[in-house]
Amino acid sequence: MKKKEWLRWTAIVVLFIVSLALIFNQQIKYYLVGTYHPRITQQTVQKNNQKKAKYDFSNVQDLNLQSVARARARRQSINVIGVISIPAIKMSVPIGKGVDNNTLALAAGTMRADQKMGEGNYALAGHNMAHGFRILFSPLYYDAKVSQKIYLTDMTKVYEYRITQRQFIDATRVDVVNNTPEKIVTLITCNKTGSRRLMIRGSFVKSMKFKQAPTKVQKSLSQGYTNH
Repeated sequence: MKKKEWLRWTAIVVLFIVSLALIFNQQIKYYLVGTYHPRITQQTVQKNNQKKAKYDFSNVQDLNLQSVARARARRQSINVIGVISIPAIKMSVPIGKGVDNNTLALAAGTMRADQKMGEGNYALAGHNMAHGFRILFSPLYYDAKVSQKIYLTDMTKVYEYRITQRQFIDATRVDVVNNTPEKIVTLITCNKTGSRRLMIRGSFVKSMKFKQAPTKVQKSLSQGYTNH
């Protein structure tokens, strides 16, 4: 095959691949997020809790294929410290320490450095993915309701909360992640357009050892993270 012909066919193949990537951009992005299944144990949680993290939510950017692919390539930099699950809406998402772009591309992120499960205001942020893909915090927007149960785990204990509030707030309401005397969980995600935030709040009910939690709860906290 002549060099010019080889170059021509190479260019055609490259253009074809690029075209496919553009056509299936969203599907590839959601696949990369939805197949992120980190191994989470008591040991990895303890180790990751000792690492430093970033908490500047204002620097977090919207997700695109490039940022998600970059996060998958750098997935070892995501310090996973637990899991959040809401069985009623089939949501199960890893919790990463901090709110940098890599962490939020594949997990929910803690919004303060002093957070502890089962104490004060445990605040988490997560992306709402458009187009009906039910991954990350998208199920909160579509299905979360008052009275549903929220479970957090650090793989040692399970912390049970019950949703008491569903409210849309301005993006400037950073006060909602401040610590509180009462034991609550605060979940933050974008509305459908990204112009405002959806806040889900739950009140603490009880805690239990991981192995003493109901079997269904254990499964929701340890299998198939990031929704289906």
